Amino acid sequence: MIGLIQRVSNARVEVNDKTVAKIGYGLLAFVAVEKHDTEGEVDKLLKRMLGYRVLTDKTGKMNWGLKDTRCELLLVPQFTLAAMHTKKKGLRPSFDKAALPEQGALLFDYMYEQAVKVHGHVQKGCFGADMQVSLTNDGPATFLLQSSPGEVDGRSIKTKRSPNARLQQ
Repeated sequence: MIGLIQRVSNARVEVNDKTVAKIGYGLLAFVAVEKHDTEGEVDKLLKRMLGYRVLTDKTGKMNWGLKDTRCELLLVPQFTLAAMHTKKKGLRPSFDKAALPEQGALLFDYMYEQAVKVHGHVQKGCFGADMQVSLTNDGPATFLLQSSPGEVDGRSIKTKRSPNARLQQ
C-alpha cells in the first residue's frame, strides 16, 4: 500500500463541479491499494500516517503527527501511484501492481472508517471518480510512505542470516 502525503494549508476535492471534501491545515494523503494489500497493510499505513511527525510546532519544527493534533486528514484514492515502468511497454505505465477496483474500493473505505474512529477529523475523495484536487502545499512538504506484508509497526522485518550464508552464495 502506498501513501503520498503532503502537509497542506488547505485542500479540497471536487467531482462534477461540486466540492465533496475540504480541509484546512493538515495532511492530504493520496492512497494506492496494491494487489497484495490486506486490512493489515491499511492499518500499518494509517498508523504511520497519523503518527508521522511532519506538522510544525510553535517553533516551526516538524514535531507533531496528526494524532497529536486536531489537524485534518484528506484521503484521496489514487491508483496511479501503483504504476511502474516496464521495458515491455516502453513509456506507457503499467498498473499490474494496482489492486482491482473492487478490492481497492473496499480497502480505501476501510482506511477511511478506521481513520474516522481513531482521529475523527477526516474527509475523503470519491473512489473511481474523475476528481479535481486543489491544494496549497505547506513547505512544501511531501513524503512517500509504503507498507508491505514484510513489516511490523512500520519497520521492515529483516531475516537473520546465518554466519555461513555469505559462503553459501
